[in-house]
Amino acid sequence: MKSDIEAIMQGELGAWLAGQDGQRAAARHRSRRRAVIAAVILVPLLGLLWWAPMLPWEVKALVTAMALVLGLVWVLLASAKVRQQVKHAINSAIAKHFGVSYQLRASPGAELQRAHVFGLVPHHDRAVIEDCWEGSLAGHDFRLYEAVLHERRRDRDKHDDWNEVFRGAIIRMAFGRPFRSTTLLERTGRKRGLMGLGAIPEKLTFNGHQLDRIDQVHPDFAETFALFSDDQVEARVLVHPAYVEHLLRLESAFASEQVRALFAEGDVVVVVEGGNRFESGGLDPRNDAERVERTVAQFTALTGLALAINQNERGSPVKAMPAA
Repeated sequence: MKSDIEAIMQGELGAWLAGQDGQRAAARHRSRRRAVIAAVILVPLLGLLWWAPMLPWEVKALVTAMALVLGLVWVLLASAKVRQQVKHAINSAIAKHFGVSYQLRASPGAELQRAHVFGLVPHHDRAVIEDCWEGSLAGHDFRLYEAVLHERRRDRDKHDDWNEVFRGAIIRMAFGRPFRSTTLLERTGRKRGLMGLGAIPEKLTFNGHQLDRIDQVHPDFAETFALFSDDQVEARVLVHPAYVEHLLRLESAFASEQVRALFAEGDVVVVVEGGNRFESGGLDPRNDAERVERTVAQFTALTGLALAINQNERGSPVKAMPAA
């Protein structure tokens, strides 16, 4: 990976970043100036608020939290445009290095709908899609993006409140060999019921489509994942023991996160819940190489996980990109 970082930084990106020093310095100055102004205004006002004896502490706490959040947002907005420009430049250079394209914002594809239908992501009323990478990876058409899903809830006054129900990466990749079944690869804890306890169900039904649980011969795999399919023979081919250990090693990179996958309609859709990745925008040029390295590590780990689930020939795993 070190050679990738050097190649990216020594190319067009390095020259472009060097030309942004003035803009980034100006953005840092604006942010510091706004921080000082916010402190000068908020500190005495909040001091008077907490001194007032007639107000309950709940009101004081709420007003204080709202004031601090608004002040922070105002400070961050001073540099938001420059951060976005730097982020777009860095991530676009990384995408070009790996032969794919990158967009800051995108629209959800059919893969998100499939993930919703088969329970990989929760019900939601709004989807925000950002950091979208797409193209061809190891000969497979693929799309990778971060999704933030919100559910609309109405309070007693009929005001809409948008509650975040999911944040994570969605990956769609064309599978390396044809298949006809629908197969779901789940973390066992998500299908054990409340608090991850109880027995794993023998069957799952999604919009009338029944998937039966498939027994696995690899004990470590069975402890971590549950497999459901409408074709037990094909499911064992899709999730082949020859690459289960490799998959488990890559999955360990996301030990605190929930990884699951769906094999359907010629594609594999992988969901990696949690985290806020690809945030490579920054104002300090001294941290550029570190941000590039972190983003490359995130990209290669996620695509490596998808490739580990994929295969070209019966019983043969695709050679994955190196995980971070």
